[in-house]
Amino acid sequence: MTRAAKPVRLAPRDILSLGLLGIRTRKLRAALSALGISLGIATLILVIGIPASSRQALMAELSAMGTNLLRAEPMPDRDPPVLLAEDAVGSVRRIGPVTAVSAVGNTHAPVRRSDKVPVSDGAGITAFAARTDLLPALGARPASGRALDTASAAFPTVVLGHRAAERLGIPRIVPGAPPPQIAVGDGLFTVIGVLAPVPLAPEIDSSVLVGWQAARDRLGFDGHPTVVYVKAREDSLEAVRDVLAPTLYPQMPGLVQVSRPSDALAAKRATESTFSGLFLGLGGVALLVGGIGVANTMFISVLERRREIGLRRALGANRGQIRGQFLTESVVLSGLGGLAGTALGAGATAGYALWRDWPAVVPPGAAGAGLGGALLVGMAAGVYPSVRAARMTPTEALNAQ
Repeated sequence: MTRAAKPVRLAPRDILSLGLLGIRTRKLRAALSALGISLGIATLILVIGIPASSRQALMAELSAMGTNLLRAEPMPDRDPPVLLAEDAVGSVRRIGPVTAVSAVGNTHAPVRRSDKVPVSDGAGITAFAARTDLLPALGARPASGRALDTASAAFPTVVLGHRAAERLGIPRIVPGAPPPQIAVGDGLFTVIGVLAPVPLAPEIDSSVLVGWQAARDRLGFDGHPTVVYVKAREDSLEAVRDVLAPTLYPQMPGLVQVSRPSDALAAKRATESTFSGLFLGLGGVALLVGGIGVANTMFISVLERRREIGLRRALGANRGQIRGQFLTESVVLSGLGGLAGTALGAGATAGYALWRDWPAVVPPGAAGAGLGGALLVGMAAGVYPSVRAARMTPTEALNAQ
């Protein structure tokens, strides 16, 4: 009694070898096929990477406009005046989403070019006691000279705002030259720096910054902040604004006015939403185009290789093995195209961003989606051609012209 012959099961390695057979024997056709999907994936990376780089540059510009900066100060012209606590900065720093906080205090000291100029001839410049962390909190920097630090803040030194320097006739600090001096209150202070314009706090441009301790010791400053500057995470900015006044003046929070989040923040959030929708739409179109290209290539491959299919069926290959061969070839072609397209798209994105002076941004999710999408598209595109190949009988395939 003879046993029925069982169909031979191919190991995954053998299926992969068969799938690579068409690629190895038809290298030019395989290269052109992979090129089709690689262009589709490169397009996907480009339509995500270039707008993402543009968005990053735009977000940086909007952030420079102070989208996450709040300004809190007592209501003016109150009798008696509202005095914020001397440790107000420390209290605000304990608010979780706050990333930076600093303050200035008005010393009410007159500022003159020299002590020979009458007090009545002041230049309309405000003398602020400033904390050493003020400039980082405002994104400000010295245009020349240096900023106040822990050492200089205790001595009679000042940093001039941009407009204040122009009015006092000290446009810059010359390295190696004797530093100029100005009169603040009844004493002379050495100018150690001149600030670049500070767009987030225009009042700093028309002011003279004195160290907090020096203002206490030499100008009679009482230590109460006049303006508190707060930076917080953008997603929590409204929540920080709600608790800022009660934190600064818990007795009567209504006597502290807090600036509202800037219009630039709303523009930034709207831009992020718009760009996200754009990425999704363009990426989907690119993947669809690549998938159609792979499906067309595999369909033509089946038609070209009908004699090979017939010969393999005549030698005992079953339908599952034929399906596996062509499906594997489709996935491998798409995978190779996906790798090449990801590299091509990332390189093109970086080159374009460099040319436009943008930060080069290729989201890791986009690269992963490009490669994963190529494999999925290759699998989907190879289903019908592989099924069609498997349905051919040996005689039908061998007789094909």
